[in-house]
Order: sequence, then C-alpha cells, then structure tokens
Amino acid sequence: MIQSRTHKCNELRLKDAGSSVTLCGYYENMRKVSKNLGFLVLRDFYGKTQVVIEDEEMMERLSGVNCESTLQVTGTVRERSSKNPDMETGEIEVVPSDIKVLGKCLYNELPFEITRSREADENTRLKYRFLDLRNPAVKDRMVLRSRIVTELRKAMSDEGFMEITTPILTCSSPEGARDYLVPSRLHEGKFYARPQAPQQFKQILMASGIDRYFQIAPCFRDEDARADRSPGEFYQLDMEMAFATQEDVFAVLEKVLPPVFARHGIYKKASDAPFKRIGYEEALDKYGTDKPDLRIDLTCEDVTEVLSDCGFNPFAAGNTIKAVRVSDFNLSRKAIDKILADTEVISGFKACYVKVDENMELTGGVSKFLSERKDKLIEALGLKSGDCVFFAAGKKQYARKTAGVLIKLIGPQAEGHFNKESYEFCWIVDFPMYEVGEESGELEFCHNPFSMPQGGLEALRNEDPLKILAYQYDLVCNGVELSSGAVRNHDPEIMIEAFRIVGLGEEDVKKKFPAMYNAFCYGAPPHAGIAPGVDRMIMLIAGEESIREIIPFPMNKNAQDLMMGAPSEVEEKQLKDVHISIVKKDKEDQA
Repeated sequence: MIQSRTHKCNELRLKDAGSSVTLCGYYENMRKVSKNLGFLVLRDFYGKTQVVIEDEEMMERLSGVNCESTLQVTGTVRERSSKNPDMETGEIEVVPSDIKVLGKCLYNELPFEITRSREADENTRLKYRFLDLRNPAVKDRMVLRSRIVTELRKAMSDEGFMEITTPILTCSSPEGARDYLVPSRLHEGKFYARPQAPQQFKQILMASGIDRYFQIAPCFRDEDARADRSPGEFYQLDMEMAFATQEDVFAVLEKVLPPVFARHGIYKKASDAPFKRIGYEEALDKYGTDKPDLRIDLTCEDVTEVLSDCGFNPFAAGNTIKAVRVSDFNLSRKAIDKILADTEVISGFKACYVKVDENMELTGGVSKFLSERKDKLIEALGLKSGDCVFFAAGKKQYARKTAGVLIKLIGPQAEGHFNKESYEFCWIVDFPMYEVGEESGELEFCHNPFSMPQGGLEALRNEDPLKILAYQYDLVCNGVELSSGAVRNHDPEIMIEAFRIVGLGEEDVKKKFPAMYNAFCYGAPPHAGIAPGVDRMIMLIAGEESIREIIPFPMNKNAQDLMMGAPSEVEEKQLKDVHISIVKKDKEDQA
C-alpha cells in the first residue's frame, strides 16, 4: 500500500490556511497542555509541521504511541496564533481530523535524542545509524553529499569525460596498502581482490582508445582509520586523459572544483585558476610539509649557517636549524608554552623560541644562547620589534617536520596570519621518483610506480635514482591532501627499466601487471590522470573534522560496521564452498 500525502512537512504556508491536507512523517515530540490539548511536531525528510490536538479522543488515541513512530495526519491548515520564526512552517498549524499510525516505534526510550544524536557516543550512533540519520543535521550532510556528487558528474561530462565503471573484483596489485581478498569458489586456492583504486583499469582504457574517462569510483583498502580516512571503503573522483600532460589535468580540476567548493562550502571563496604550483622540495623547505595550508602566511627559513654551534645543544654542528618568524606577535607566554608542548607531541621533537623587544634585544626562551649571533639573526630574518621566532632543529627531515607543525599550530592563533574564510588550493609537483625506504633501507618508489620519470629512459639509465624526478603531483586544499596523480609511464621499455631499479626484472613486471603491460605493447597513447577523494572533499566543504560525518554508513575506528554486525562469522558450509578453513591460534602463538 502506498501512503498518500498532499504536502511535505516543510511546504505549508499562510496561503494554505483553510486547506484540507494529509501529511506523513515521524512523531518527533508532543507538548501536552491538558488532557484535550497538545502540540505535536511531525517531521519528515524535508522539514517539520506543528499539529494541534484539541480533543480528548485524539489525545487518547496517541497516548500509547511512542516518539519516532510514523504517522499519517489528515486535517485543516490554520494560522498560528503564536508564530515560530525558526520553522519554515512557523506561521501555520494543522488541526487533525484523523491520525493513523503507519509504523510503530516499539521502544519508549531511544538510545539518544534524535535532534541531539551528534552528541552521543560514536559507537552508539553507528549501531543505530538509521536513527542517527533521522537527525536533520546528519541528514543534511547526506543531501550535501548527493548534490556535490551530482555536480561533479555533470561538470566532468561537460568537460568531455565519459563515465565508465570498472570491476570491483580483480587481482591483487601492489598499491601500497593491504588488499581485501575474496576467495574463489570455482578456482580452489585462488583469490580475487577488491581494487585499492581503478589504476590499472583506467590506464588500460586509455590504451583501448577511450580519450577521457571518469567515475565516482569505490576503492577498498584494509588500513587503519584516521579523522580524514575511513577504513575499508572510500570514493574518489577518478579521471584519466589520453594525449595529456600534467597541465591538461590541472586545467580540468581548476575548472571543476572551485565552483563546487565556493557554492556549497562553509567558506564562500575558493582559489582561482591557476592554482599555485610548489615543488616538493620547496614545499618541505619552505612550509615543513608537502601538504601546506596556504591560508597561513607563515613560512620557515634555514638559519643553520647563522646559529650552528652557538652553545645551545640542539643547534650543534651537523644539525639543520629552521626558523619560523611571526611578526607582530600577540600571544601570551602560556599560549607559547602550549604551542611548544603540542609541537613535541605531534612531531616527536622539541621546539624553542625567542622574542624581539622594543629595543631590538632577544628575550625569553633560548635568547641567552643567541646573544652573540643576535645581529646576524636579525639581518637574516629581517626581524623587527614585536616579532617572535620559533626554532626547530635536528636532522634535516625532522627539523622540517617540526617547523611544519609549528606553522600549523601558530598560524590560526597569531592575529593577522591566518585567512580562515577561504579554500586555498595548490599543486605539489616534481616528486622524487625514488626514495630509500625507512623500514627496508632499500630503494623504493616514492609516490606511484606507474609514473613517468622526468628525462625518460635516459634519466633512468644515467642518473642517480635519488635525483630523478617524476611527473607526479598532489592536489592540496587547506593543508589536506585531496589527491595524488601523475603522467603515466606508458612505454614498456621505460616501465621495465623503472622497475629494474627497485629490483624487479622484466618477468616480475609481466607477472604483476600482465594486462597493462600487454596493452602498452600495442601502442598506448601518453596519458595522465588524478583521483581526488570525494569523502575528503565533502568533509572540507562541510567543515567537518571527522570523515565519518559525511559517509552514510561508515565503519568505526576498528573497521567494524556495528549496525550490520560486520565483520561476522559465517557458516562452515560457506567456508567449504570457497575452500577455506579457519585455523585458530593456540595460546603460545597468540603470545
């Protein structure tokens, strides 16, 4: 049976007074004045309407009905004597002639108050997500998500991209995270993998003659949760272009993204094209991170030559010393101490500071160690009265990292150094092709193994691998990495040489990437692409600190779906069908 309604709960206005209407929705609450007078709030997906109960029989009919039951209300619209400017329908109310219960809520007590569900424990919210989503504030995030995805699809289509869906059962591929494996019933001992990204498929599409591809692609990675990363499943605006350079990719996203951010974001300004381009090394050296927040105007400078071996142990010879100068500094000593403490917690390394007084003398912090270097430091940094300088020292990568944390912490607190009300995009370019792995101590791909090295085959054969740059790039917004991309390595000969440097021979490449390698042997076009994370974009646009707030059915931090009870045990027959047996660890193994 289809329930009829004449209006939604946000539609009725004063002009509808006198009309007979039927509404359907959730019984949000009832304010009972007497046994024959009560004010019921009916809520649906669209809004709320007040229903006035004015007779004892109707009140009695609702006496055993719990809040959040679904109701059908038929009645007459009239003008409210006491209007509510905070409700869209606040000028009217409905006097019911009939109320039907369409779906009973069996519980008198709810796990949380619907309109305050965001204040509840997160695991409780996720277990009762169907109730959490009834909260208009939570529901609005899903509406926002839908609108943004719709706009992204239209914008990409308008740019000549064709939406193509790629498989979600494929082979395992080294993408940098753990795969979700799916055992095969028909092929004993073999497994499918859920794709960490459609990387190989979209490159094969380019080799297949597709000129411009995109999809809102589901990606699956068995990795730990973070505030800006959901475990298990996430979505990205995946795109690839044939016969394209990185500038072609940049031009598309610089056209597509800013209007979406400016139209729907909590900040109404977004960077104009072209976005700022910052080299990877420059970003680390100037901002202390490859994800700079350009709303903050602070940078770090190298003062190693000025302060090295000044008598302060962290500034000993051999260490790199980075300085963050903050002009017109207005923070208290208590605020400074908190910044230093938080920096140590986040970076793992201590920082220090000095201030410049009205007489251009260094005061506070480590000033006693710098007296003999004062003039050189003032000249090197262009210091003025009222400035404060924060320092980070140690091995180069750690000094940079600590300086980056200082910038991130100081910027929003120091007056005049943080332009919060905007979305500031930038491209980080010229990533190294290779790096030495921290754990392995061996040469590894730095960014993406399918990237084209700058200088091509000649660079791979003749240059120091650690000095080779790649056509790789990251898109960053307000200090958050939205995406990584690259000009792809479409030449089989260059691909073989690139993998040889990390210890994989031609046969290894053919075995690990058979389809893509084979496709490239038939004359693949140069191509480039990128895949901004949809979830992260919406999180930024909505101003949420947790990515789970903009995902309809997220897992918790332990990769559990508490509502559905996943992961769960399965029947023995199901295991036998896919040739799997569970071997439980004994106590010694668990120890």
